[in-house]
This record gives sequence, structure tokens and C-alpha cells, in this order.
Amino acid sequence: MEITLKGDKEIDLTPTIKQKALRINLNADIYGTFAEIGAGQETVRQFFRAGGASGTIAKAMSAYDKDFSDSIYGVEKDGRYVTEDRLKKMLDHEMDLIEKRLSRQKHPNKLFFTFANTVTTIDFAKQYKGHGWVGIRFQIDPKQGYNDIILHCRFKENDARLQQETLGILGTNLIYGAFYKYNVPKSLLKYLYDHLSKDQLEIDTVNFSGPVFEQVDNRLMSLQLVKNGMTDAVMFSPEGINVLPAAQLYKKNILALRGSFRPVTKVNIDLYKNALDMFESENRVDREATEVIFEITLSNLKSEGEIDEADFLSRADLLCSLGHKVLISNFKEYYRLVEYFSSYTKQRMGLAMGVNNLVEIFDEKYYRQLSGGILEAFGKLFFKDLKVYLYPLLEDNNILTDSNNLKVHPRMKELYKFFKENGRVVDIKTYDPALLGIFSRDVLHKINNNEEGWEEQVPEGIAELIKLRKLFGWASVEPASV
Repeated sequence: MEITLKGDKEIDLTPTIKQKALRINLNADIYGTFAEIGAGQETVRQFFRAGGASGTIAKAMSAYDKDFSDSIYGVEKDGRYVTEDRLKKMLDHEMDLIEKRLSRQKHPNKLFFTFANTVTTIDFAKQYKGHGWVGIRFQIDPKQGYNDIILHCRFKENDARLQQETLGILGTNLIYGAFYKYNVPKSLLKYLYDHLSKDQLEIDTVNFSGPVFEQVDNRLMSLQLVKNGMTDAVMFSPEGINVLPAAQLYKKNILALRGSFRPVTKVNIDLYKNALDMFESENRVDREATEVIFEITLSNLKSEGEIDEADFLSRADLLCSLGHKVLISNFKEYYRLVEYFSSYTKQRMGLAMGVNNLVEIFDEKYYRQLSGGILEAFGKLFFKDLKVYLYPLLEDNNILTDSNNLKVHPRMKELYKFFKENGRVVDIKTYDPALLGIFSRDVLHKINNNEEGWEEQVPEGIAELIKLRKLFGWASVEPASV
């Protein structure tokens, strides 16, 4: 949305959807195809309505029948059609046809594109809201290679027709952004919501690729999705690639570890390994169907003020280098994180945490916005057979604190006792005592000040990465003189 002031009035300069489609149509160089599966030809309809579409649209098609679709794009082994893999096959196939059927000699200045989506809208029972993959492959120079923008969205409206309209607006915003906002990808993401609200649509995964996006780090684009309120959580793989959380979490057992990981330390890994061993020993937990998620909350990223993108990437890089999946979320409270996981799986879940985190969970101030207060939150947190795997804390007075002697507010003692006695909070007994004195904040201080000894407090290979990439301010100051 673009706003300017005229006198005392705000003037919205955001072009309408019709204006966006018409600008594309009147650009003599932009030429391509539309392929839309599942929710009607909702995007191309915007361009037909705007006028002048013959100069832009080489072909528009849909293949609703699965056999027709399979004949065109190939058979999906898993039998699913609303997937990223299906969308990529659509983009590959349609762009291949453009290159075969449209001669470069005849169209030397054309900027070829193909837009595609594979979508399912809300069902008649209104049980499944609907979701879809949307993407565009395009050129901004006829002599240059192709660029891709691929995203996943979830619909929030309770009417199929409204969802179709929303899809058409989103698609038009994406095509317009690809050609006219490609050089400002962060702004392009915001413009996807032009004439849409976050109550209509959630975008939870996005990936940019191609020559004009060579400098784009897709993890930072994911961070923008959470920061801008487009979604509550994003995930990326150990390879640093943005992945769809639903695809990773669907019907999985989930063990989650929340932390600052600034930087990741041996304590974090000791907690992870011991908690995972305990989790796998539980009934109905299959290691092959278990996901371990290292989660960082947006509030944690903002703990030092505005989000430092370099700092964020440093944490992510180190966790990914250890082979872990990372979740960035907007869930300050644990019960919201568990609710999020529960939307994708009915299998067992576990939370691995230290004593201080558990004490915070029993602080009433985090639940004042709930009509049922802390009892409502705990009902959501422990409504399944979720367990907390608790790592002990070595206090300054050399006293070890675990589930048996940790202190919660007097009003919370009976509530804590209830969950403790019912086996919802279990102590990690096999921890390494030699690691109890390691804290991320102390390691970070040593790195910032070029002090010695921190290398032994982080996992193998992490110190080398920190030094090689100069992460967390390492070597930003001169060593103290002898």
C-alpha cells in the first residue's frame, strides 16, 4: 500500500487490481501463459476483465480432471496435486511450451512468463479451509535467464467464492510485483497483500530464485513473513532452504527446543540429545516419524531492539550446520506453539527446556489476555499427553535445581504439583555435569571481547565457523594487550 499526504488527507496511491492488470496488458513486451488448477481461472480472469489481454496472454488453461492433469504434467507418486512439486512441474511444462512455440526471431523483445497455481478451496463441510501453491517464472531481460517466485498460502475465509476472489487478487499482485517490484523483494512481499487483509490469507512459505534474485537470502524473506504478520511461523531445512511447515510436521511426533542459540552451546546439544532419547522411549513414538525442531521466537530476536538480520542469520547458520531444522515463530507463549503443532499432527509432542523456562510458563502475566487465564493456557498446553523434559540448573550458590525443588509463585504451587505428579514434567537425569556452567550469554560476551576459552563451550565445528565468518562480533575489537 502506498500512502501520500495531500493537505490533511491521506491519499491511497496503491493501484487497483484492474490498474495492475491493465498495466501488464499494455506492456507490449510482457507475454506468457496462465495455468490454474483447482479454484478456477481466477487470476487470468482479472487480466481478461481489464482489457487489452490479447497482447499479454498467449494461453490460459485449467486441467481439473486428474487424468487430464496427469497426461499434461505427469503422475504424482503420492497422489497429491496441491504440492510444490506439482507447481514446479506446471511451470517447467508451460515454459517449455512457450520456448517451443514462440520463436525468438519473431519475438526478440518479449519478456516471457508463465503463471501457475494449484489450489484447493474450502470443502462443503467447511472443515478444511483450503490452501495452495502459487508461482511465476519470468524474465526481466529477454537475453537473461528465468526467475521464479514460489509461495504457499492458506485461506481463512469460510466461503469458496470469496477464496477464489482472494486467489485472483493475490495472483495479480504477484505478477505485477514480479515485473515492477522485483528489485525490492521485501517490498514485493508486502505488496502481495494489496487489496487483501491478513484475515483473508496467510502466506507461510516463499522462495525467490534466478539471476535477479542472486543476492536474496530466502531465510530473510521468511523472516519478513513473520515480522509483517503474514504468518505466525516459518521453517527452513538444514540446507538453509525455506520449507513448508505443514509438510514437515504432518502426522509427525514433534520434540521442540526453544532458545536464543546466540550462539548454540554444548548445553543446548546435551539437552537435545538427552531429551530425544527420553522422547523416543515413550509409547507410540517412532524415530523415523519424529521431527526435532529448534525454535526461535520473534520476541527473542527483538530482545536487543530491532531485529538484526545478520545476527539472525548467524544463529540460523550455526543450527543448520549441525543438521537441525529451524522454526522462527511469533509464539511468545508455549501453549500457542503447541496449538500450532497440533494443527498438523495428533501424534505425541514434547518440549525440552531448562528450569528458567519452566518457571516462566507458570507466570500468570503471560496469560492475562485469555478469559480463562493460566488455566485456559494450561488446558491448551497439556490437553494431549505432552511432556516437558527438564534440564537442571546449577545456581550461583552451587545448588542444583530440578523439578523437585524449583520455585514457582505460591499461587501456582498446587497447579505445578498436579502436572508434576501426573508425569507431565520429567527430569533429564543423564545430563553432563561438566556443562552446567555454560550459558550462551557468557559465551557471547567472551566472543565479543576476544576472551579465551569459549571455543570449548560450543559444539564441534562451531568455533571454526564463528571465526571464519566473523559471527557475533568476533574479532571486531583488538585483543587486550599483554
